[in-house]
Amino acid sequence: MSKVQITLPDNSKREYDNGVKVIDVAKDISEGLARAVVGAKVNGKLVGLKYEMNEDSELTLLKFNSDGGEEIYRHTSAHILAQAVKRLFPDTKLAIGPAIDNGFYYDFDTEHRFTPEDLEKIEKEMKNIVKERLEIERFELPRDEALEFLKEKQEDYKVELVEDLPEDSIISFYRQGDFVDLCAGPHLPNTKKVKAIKLLNIAGAYWRGDENRKMLQRIYGTSFEKKKELKKYLKRLEEAKKRDHRKIGKELKLFTLEEEGPGFPFFLPRGTELKNALLDYWREVHKLADYVEVETPIILNKKLWETSGHWFHYKENMYTLKIDEEDYAIKPMNCPGGMLVYKDEMHSYRDFPLRIGEIGRVHRHELSGTLHGLMRVRAFTQDDAHIFMLPEQIKDEIKGVANKIDEIYSKFGFKYHVELSTRPENSLGSDEDWEHAEKSLKQALDELDLPYIVNEGDGAFYGPKIDFHLEDCIGRTWQCGTIQLDFQLPQRFDLSYVGKDGDKHKPIVIHTVAFGSIERFIGILIEHYAGKFPVWLSPVQATILPISDKFNDYAKEIKNKLKKKGIRVEMDTRAEKIGYKIREAQLDKIPYMLIVGEKEVESKTVSVRSRDEGDKGAVDINKFIDNVTEEIENRK
Repeated sequence: MSKVQITLPDNSKREYDNGVKVIDVAKDISEGLARAVVGAKVNGKLVGLKYEMNEDSELTLLKFNSDGGEEIYRHTSAHILAQAVKRLFPDTKLAIGPAIDNGFYYDFDTEHRFTPEDLEKIEKEMKNIVKERLEIERFELPRDEALEFLKEKQEDYKVELVEDLPEDSIISFYRQGDFVDLCAGPHLPNTKKVKAIKLLNIAGAYWRGDENRKMLQRIYGTSFEKKKELKKYLKRLEEAKKRDHRKIGKELKLFTLEEEGPGFPFFLPRGTELKNALLDYWREVHKLADYVEVETPIILNKKLWETSGHWFHYKENMYTLKIDEEDYAIKPMNCPGGMLVYKDEMHSYRDFPLRIGEIGRVHRHELSGTLHGLMRVRAFTQDDAHIFMLPEQIKDEIKGVANKIDEIYSKFGFKYHVELSTRPENSLGSDEDWEHAEKSLKQALDELDLPYIVNEGDGAFYGPKIDFHLEDCIGRTWQCGTIQLDFQLPQRFDLSYVGKDGDKHKPIVIHTVAFGSIERFIGILIEHYAGKFPVWLSPVQATILPISDKFNDYAKEIKNKLKKKGIRVEMDTRAEKIGYKIREAQLDKIPYMLIVGEKEVESKTVSVRSRDEGDKGAVDINKFIDNVTEEIENRK
């Protein structure tokens, strides 16, 4: 029998008979390893443990918590969910059931309306399926046979999926016991490996995300190898519920969502103060980094969007209108307007790097079912920046932007990790451009000593990109910051500059954001801080609480002093007991409460109560102002 050479991640090589299974290589290395692995990557492709290797291959064995391991584990969990539903509700039709971040879901079409009580029954049946230790086997059918098989089972949604595939396709299925599902895989070798399961909730979902198609019932769940990990995750979910930005945003009077404008949030006075504090910080950081700020129109005509390509590739997400019988669109992004700003005058290589920022209002049509507080909206503000530069300036500019994003995230206490996405198949631009761009990005990250994950082939069609995934205080990750190199828009808009040689050349463009969507970033901050913002960011930084009406004049005097120093201050003159006022201020999460009574009037002081540290005693008002001003200016 012929042999195959298997290369492991440490570059060690092992030789096996042709057709060796992944699980057999794992057993050959260690029986303990074989028990722990859930799947593998063979030459970069995600596969199951029963996969046979028929050529020399690079093999990475995957445990549950490795990249790809959770996907295999939870994809199998989704199949166990579908099997349990079919056992309990046999007339149910199956749609799709992928693994997702932190869990899985499956979409079902059934006359029965699922209830929380049903989830308990389904979860119990899933655990029975796990105990049955059903072997999971892959088999394949030609497209015609696959269609016949699925039609016999009356799985209409699966039939539609197969009908969309080419006629010469070979269709894969997975069988576990009497349950069979159309699936590309991969999966665990059997159901027994799924140890800890929890079904979470029920939601509606349009078939294939099309609001004109039938609404299906989606069941969400999660699974872990160990019960303690599941317990830890569920505790984190409970903490996330407490921190829900919609709930806290309403309590703190930051923003409101009205039925007259679904997806169009209203910022209230306190929320607007918070937003402005963020934007002031953005402007300060960018001015120090030699950015100039511009503002481009919200509505621009069809010609611009044809030039940018959005009219042909993004129109379904854009709001359009007619002005003087001509087609216009409300901008879904700021970039095309930024290109027109650059074109407004001729540029020389001496102008570069040219850094232009814009805090721009954009609108994108999102399906109503996907809207979620401030996290998914139809109107939002983007902190866009575009850098126009020479090819030899790419590395230094990337380093500058990465340092800027690091400074911003560190200010909020966020950890983050970095991902580098390289050239996709449908890319534009020359091999030379892409090679130089990717090399520059990698060198910049290496010189900054920033660890990064490479996502091969996941870049934008117009250039490679670096994404920053920040981690909040309860361990959730959010993709916010990005640095994207663009070869396309300079071509489409015919941008140019005069080089040292006197000829015209195309500039290189970097698109970058730190916050991304300001609204979404505010939602993340609300949940990260649970509404207890640092003083510099707090919508109200201090509140003055007179013990009775006769001290209101002194309270107003203090209020005016604080306002003159730029401190955001309110005063509570309601005829309530001081204990009640303090509790209300605590619920509003105001950093400082200044209590004013007879003693404070006589000594020209205030009794300071800190949100986080409690009673701090009597303090001279000027000293308090100095301390808080320093805290705000340093953005502690």
